[in-house]
Amino acid sequence: MNNKCKIINRRKSDRIYVGKVAIGNNAPISVQSMTNTRTTNISKTINQILELQKVGVDIVRISIPNLKAAESFKEIKKQTNVPLIADIHFDYRLALQAIKYGADCLRINPGNIGNKRRVSEIISYAKDENIPIRIGVNAGSLEKDILKKYKIPTPDALVESAMRHIEYFDALNFNQFKVSVKASDVFLAIESYRMLGKKITQPLHIGITESGGLRNGTVKSSIGIALLLLEGIGDTIRVSLAAHPTEEVKVGYDILKVLSLRARGINFIACPTCSRQEFDVINTVNQLEKNLEDISTPIDVSIIGCVVNGIGESKIATLGLAGSHKKSAFYEDGVRQKEKIKNEEIIEKMEIKIRKKIDKLNNSKKNN
Repeated sequence: MNNKCKIINRRKSDRIYVGKVAIGNNAPISVQSMTNTRTTNISKTINQILELQKVGVDIVRISIPNLKAAESFKEIKKQTNVPLIADIHFDYRLALQAIKYGADCLRINPGNIGNKRRVSEIISYAKDENIPIRIGVNAGSLEKDILKKYKIPTPDALVESAMRHIEYFDALNFNQFKVSVKASDVFLAIESYRMLGKKITQPLHIGITESGGLRNGTVKSSIGIALLLLEGIGDTIRVSLAAHPTEEVKVGYDILKVLSLRARGINFIACPTCSRQEFDVINTVNQLEKNLEDISTPIDVSIIGCVVNGIGESKIATLGLAGSHKKSAFYEDGVRQKEKIKNEEIIEKMEIKIRKKIDKLNNSKKNN
């Protein structure tokens, strides 16, 4: 994917590590998600983490609402190898337990943890184990005094909340942290991140919280996250959807892919179809996407139903197909091949050709 039209100058930020995943200071933007299983259901939670890993998740967050969940987290951590963030609210003791049980990072909202002594104890434990913390400010859970001051969540309110906790972390000489100022309102979130990004050098975790179901949430998250990324704001992302967590990861990578910030898997270029289509484009692309979900190597594949745009798109893709009557033209690296593919065999033949090309690309990288 060569996008020379837009160069995104990323905001300068400090570097922290969640497990072995680098965040900030121009590291690749990491994609996060969160399990939605009961943490106490250890096997189900582990299975979901494995599903998330298959689609490329970098970091997984797990909610720990009680001590039993903390004990379950201990076992989950032992049986997985992706960095895990422990999500803690209200009870600071759960944060201490999560650190003890091997959490790679904590996510806390200091506003609901309680007094400074409790936050201080969490920081002390995190220092000893050398793990980072995310200060997670959310428009839906601002401190009472800040809400009293601003009446409603505003960018100033979210940033004031964040800075209050950041200054306390600074006073305790703790700098291994990232920050988020999330809201379900796209404009509120964007302006809050813009303001905060100018005030601090720590990495920013970005996202539109509680964005909605798969369709609506994807639209809202894509607009909000993409606008911030285009301005260079954001070091790690989470797309929050009321859907299976794997969808969050897929959408996250799609956003990064479109912005040429990071690529994973196949980028299908496909027409919306019209009466000129010579084969069922929609079913073909949907089935190929499903069959090839395991592919992580970036590659552009053009599937166009007719020759109007099919030839042009095929010439700039790694592999391309331009629809024609009964048999469609096949392109590799921009060159039309002698072989034509029968339209009723496109799904089967294209999957074989794509996998063959992926193997060739991967072997070439190994040899170099």
